[in-house]
Amino acid sequence: MKTSDFDYELPEELIAQAPAPVRDECRLLVMDRRTGSLQDKIFKDIYDFVQPGDVLVANETRVLPARLLGQKRGTGGSAEVFLLRPMPEAGVSSREATWEALVRPGRRLRPGAVVEFPGQDGRIAMEAEVVDWGTGEGKGERVVRLRTDMTSLDEALHSVGHTPLPPYIKGYEGDEEMYQTVYSRREASAAAPTAGLHFTPELIERLKAKGAEWHTVELQVGLDTFRIVDEEDPTAHQMHTETYSVPQSVVDAVDAAHERGNRVFAIGTTSVRSLESAWDAQAGRLVARDMAKTNLFLLPGSEFHVVDCMVTNFHVPRSTLMMLVSAFSSRENIMSAYAHAIAERYRMLSFGDAMLIV
Repeated sequence: MKTSDFDYELPEELIAQAPAPVRDECRLLVMDRRTGSLQDKIFKDIYDFVQPGDVLVANETRVLPARLLGQKRGTGGSAEVFLLRPMPEAGVSSREATWEALVRPGRRLRPGAVVEFPGQDGRIAMEAEVVDWGTGEGKGERVVRLRTDMTSLDEALHSVGHTPLPPYIKGYEGDEEMYQTVYSRREASAAAPTAGLHFTPELIERLKAKGAEWHTVELQVGLDTFRIVDEEDPTAHQMHTETYSVPQSVVDAVDAAHERGNRVFAIGTTSVRSLESAWDAQAGRLVARDMAKTNLFLLPGSEFHVVDCMVTNFHVPRSTLMMLVSAFSSRENIMSAYAHAIAERYRMLSFGDAMLIV
């Protein structure tokens, strides 16, 4: 198995630069995970594939306004700080905290540098001091200390921060809420669980009325989930650790569904990773987790213990997500499905169309 096995030619014009005007009216490619057979549908048609008693599990995380645009103190040069994850500390005030972050331009933002972020009134609302190198010095990773004179860092972040969009989405000026799921709750992620973007409150209620169950987990999405694998041997790739929670109510719903012969639909790869990470191999069952850590990397040959069906978007070539969906079906089926999607001009990546793998 090589990373190049999960590569494909992605036409740039098919990378969606904006979401569908109506969330559940994007296209849906339905694939049988065993035979590879395909059906072209509309997303709201997922209703026809979900049966009474089936359980749908979605990632309820919300995207932080983590993209901070400011100026370097002393030079006035433009600088960007992208917050990745807070560092665990005791006794930190509400006005300052330490985060792992990506900075640009990396070569100019060394330890000791300070980036200032002006508020709407022109005064400095927050600053970020680079206090240490990150784990990937050459890739712009740093440890930064955030400070504000506002009531709290949360207020400052919402004053100056922007919802981060993937770098292949350029110039989007629409409603940033379209990059949040309609059921999102606590802000904790650097990127959206994009498979869930296609659901509307009305579609969720229709599914419930049909007899399906809707449940949520939380996985705090980091950027590493989406990046291209550099190593030609994918087993050499190191996944960053992410925090996730699977409540007991989800465990009970999954167990009951499987006992009565129903299926578990994971809404997105982050929901897949949450559920499969919560599988206790020694006990042979799903167990509740609260703010647990996972670096689960699902490759062809991995076994799925919990998830029966998956809703997912179309993913970047050579990414860990291409490997995950290939593990759920087969590399041949996935590459064939992607070839079909490209030939039929499906819209690709985060703002694009969706797949249902059953």
